[in-house]
Amino acid sequence: MAPRALLSLVSLLLLGPASPQTVDPGVQNLIDRNADFGARLYRAVASRTDDNVLLSPFTLSAGLLAMLSATDGPTQDELLQGLTLSGLDPQDLPDLFQTLRSAVLQADAVRNLQQGVAIFPDQSVQVSAPYLDLVQTKFGGTLQTLSYATPFGAADAINRWAQEQTGDRVQDLTPTLDPQTQLLIATAASYQSRFDPPFNSSSTQDERFYVDAYRVAMVPMMFRADKFFLAYDSSLKAGVLRLPMADGAAMLAVLPDEGVDVTAVEEEVTSEKIRSWIGRLKKTKLEVQLPRLLLERSYSLRSVLQTLDITRVFQDDADNSKLGEPKGLKLTEVYQKSVISVDESSDVIGVGGGATVFSTPPPRLTFNRPFVFIIYQQSTGSLLFMGRVRDPTQK
Repeated sequence: MAPRALLSLVSLLLLGPASPQTVDPGVQNLIDRNADFGARLYRAVASRTDDNVLLSPFTLSAGLLAMLSATDGPTQDELLQGLTLSGLDPQDLPDLFQTLRSAVLQADAVRNLQQGVAIFPDQSVQVSAPYLDLVQTKFGGTLQTLSYATPFGAADAINRWAQEQTGDRVQDLTPTLDPQTQLLIATAASYQSRFDPPFNSSSTQDERFYVDAYRVAMVPMMFRADKFFLAYDSSLKAGVLRLPMADGAAMLAVLPDEGVDVTAVEEEVTSEKIRSWIGRLKKTKLEVQLPRLLLERSYSLRSVLQTLDITRVFQDDADNSKLGEPKGLKLTEVYQKSVISVDESSDVIGVGGGATVFSTPPPRLTFNRPFVFIIYQQSTGSLLFMGRVRDPTQK
């Protein structure tokens, strides 16, 4: 196959069965629903910018599910629908997510993921003890009251929390806050790629990356010759490549053919489309060139979520009475910041992925134009990150 392998939106690979491990049907249903929501969210964010994109659907789902558990009535019904969870019992969701979270973050799961979820009400809110316990035990989150009357102090507290959760990798999560803020959700996530086998840094060299028809950037391009799982979607003119990680995660990468804009692929991505890609992955000999990169993206997601028909929770008549007093507290904003590094790093010092020697040079797949990627946990299929690389020289 020509270098048209795609490292794009196939990130949703998490939807399909990624390993023999058995997943509880209820948890698998939640994984699939989260993937559907993650794809919709990604399209909504990507459609608003021509720059790099990076989102962590897993941490955002935790925050929004924690918020859903504080709601009732029409506000809860709308949240269920907006999060593609219609038909599920809200009472079951905390336990289901706790099981999923344990599978993703415990012991031998995804070791290189650092993330945090927090609910920050104004100090005037009397938070109920049961809700505080639920946020901590079921969603692994933090609930802390702040004084938004002093917005700089509130922003500083949130930013310090994000640094603590991610080992200082996520900084400046929130801008200056509105003193009228009642309640906000903050999520932060960072990930260090550890490919298995790793790329060898001695094979990395500067190559051209075609940002668009008018801009070319020189970027460090990693190299490895090996047997890879690859597929091609002729209807979208894009290829799909899977790159496993040493910690049980994997990257699914989609690269449009030359002359095909990455947005044309993004607009067509659905969970069904991704499942069809996964089903067509086949092992093949290949030389792969992938740019080394560091992405760092932050978003205020209120307006994006409203385009996904999540509106009532932000309104004055929102029914968030389970959170505490006063009744009818509205959510003011949802913030997320994520950081991801993709490089030749390996878990074992001194070990590098040497190039495999084939008797006949195999085709070369070079990610030298905009592409989309996904990081997902193979054992559960949980979607951890989705992103678009428009320009590897920019964060």
